[in-house]
Amino acid sequence: MERRGGEQPPLPQAGEGRGEGAYIPTPAKKLPPDLRTFARNLRASQTDAEALLWGLIRNRRLLGFKFRRQYPLDAYILDFFCLDAALAIELDGGQHAEQQSYDDKRTRHLESRGVTVLRFWNNEMLQQTESVLEKIYLTLASRTPSSPTLLPPAGEGSQNLREGE
Repeated sequence: MERRGGEQPPLPQAGEGRGEGAYIPTPAKKLPPDLRTFARNLRASQTDAEALLWGLIRNRRLLGFKFRRQYPLDAYILDFFCLDAALAIELDGGQHAEQQSYDDKRTRHLESRGVTVLRFWNNEMLQQTESVLEKIYLTLASRTPSSPTLLPPAGEGSQNLREGE
């Protein structure tokens, strides 16, 4: 779905549903085959930092948000992407220190499409995992209509948790 002038409509903002008129990218139909192959290769050869983060956020493990990894969007492949929150998470290795202008251009493009981009260094993910997860958590929490209940209400369910059952 394109607007006049070739502009893509923005991704849904926090709290917007996926009802009629919401933009849902369908990259599989429009992606050049070489970009799709590249994304598949990246998924197969992920870094230690990517494997760690993926293990923590996959299967809706973080506030119930669904993430995809090595997700193609426009001309870019995002390390991790949550469509519902319009959130991209990028884990950068040392090569990104030398390509700052490319990363800045990429971030500006994604932000112009309504995507929030969080960037972390690989070593930050590996050595400060809790602080990285906290930043992701706070970003996602700001996009939910109400705070989720993290533990069952006091009573029998919470008693079982304390007893290790």
